[in-house]
Amino acid sequence: MLAILVIAQVMSVASANLIAVALPPLSADLHASPTQEQWIVDAYVLVFAALLVAGGVLSDRYGRRRALIAGFALFALGALGSALAPNPSVLIAARVVQALGPPLILPASLAILTANVTDPVQRARAIGFWGAASGFGVAIGPVLGGALVSGLGWRWAFGVNVVVAAGLALATVRVIPEHRPARPAHRFDHVGALLVTFALGALVFGLIEGPARGWTSAEVLGSFALAALTLAAFLAAERRHPAPLIDLDLLRAPAFAAANLAAATVMFVLLATTVYLSAFLQTFRELTPLQTGLALLPLGGAVALLAPVSGRLTAHIRPRTLIALGLLCAAAGSVVLSRIGGDDGPAQLWLALLLIGAGAGVAFPPTTATAVSSVPGERTGMASAIHNAGRQVGATLGVAALGSIVIAHATQGGAAAYADGLSIALLVGAGALLAATGLTLKLL
Repeated sequence: MLAILVIAQVMSVASANLIAVALPPLSADLHASPTQEQWIVDAYVLVFAALLVAGGVLSDRYGRRRALIAGFALFALGALGSALAPNPSVLIAARVVQALGPPLILPASLAILTANVTDPVQRARAIGFWGAASGFGVAIGPVLGGALVSGLGWRWAFGVNVVVAAGLALATVRVIPEHRPARPAHRFDHVGALLVTFALGALVFGLIEGPARGWTSAEVLGSFALAALTLAAFLAAERRHPAPLIDLDLLRAPAFAAANLAAATVMFVLLATTVYLSAFLQTFRELTPLQTGLALLPLGGAVALLAPVSGRLTAHIRPRTLIALGLLCAAAGSVVLSRIGGDDGPAQLWLALLLIGAGAGVAFPPTTATAVSSVPGERTGMASAIHNAGRQVGATLGVAALGSIVIAHATQGGAAAYADGLSIALLVGAGALLAATGLTLKLL
């Protein structure tokens, strides 16, 4: 059971950053614009983030195994559509379908794990393995993607997910017991799910389209206004609904808020770094997709190696200490990596990626454990969904916001301009990590 849940987590996370090394060749093949490239990445993480909470609630209401199988089916369908896409628009639409899977897969997998491992020490270790799966997904995504793109073409970077998802669905039917929840007393919060999706979509649209359309254009300012109004409507709707999509009382708990803030900020830097550093290495350093994946390996490798260690330490060291240490380590790596435009050799690149990956690996398990353990048992599905949604919201905003900085400089042309934009984006990311450290220490 643990193997199925861990592989499902790896698959979901790897698909978010596997695209990083496939993006330059697929963009050249499909003639995608820089804005379309951002949407190819963010269409996945945006839908992933927006629907995670709804997926968690649905898994609690209708059964976690059912949610897991449905998630695998949607993921495989979207991956197949992505592999066969003839143009950027179809690819973006297929990525949206593929992204419907993880919102069902991840909350159900963590809820299944916590429900079946009752001993606190063993649960902490199991969550450590589950958290390490995120790191392994970060590590294997660029390498696997690079190998597939270099050997078989970029379409196989999506096609491999069809086979994996189908195998996981069959294994789930055989191994994982059925979860039969009590009949829900209230209707599902459809209005809340739509409002939070529109709010995130409008915000990300403004961040991505800002450099191309102008930050003061009617479309961009209108999207930000729509995001604010829709978010306000969502909060009002949640207060009135008898069974809200998000229990706002959970967000008022300092420990829960700190755990989500820290995890979101790490992902804010992590995915954007992977995407835009990959583009820089392939476009201006002329590395192949496989070489780029291997160059990024220290980042994901450090996450995969340190997350299990951090998961075990969570039972003995205060989460506050581990989370702060991880955030500071990632911030230091971002500062080192901001010198990417210099003439330094690969040693500096590897050091920076190791620091960022180590910080993420140390921070992820205690943030997950804190988020899940700080809520009542019957809310674990919602809590895990909110926590995973927070991570993906951070990743979405990172690609959009930091990407806007990179693209605004890249339009000037040349490696130096792109490197300047990437350096500024990384320093902004480091500042966000430092701010999150201070808030985490205050709240925990």
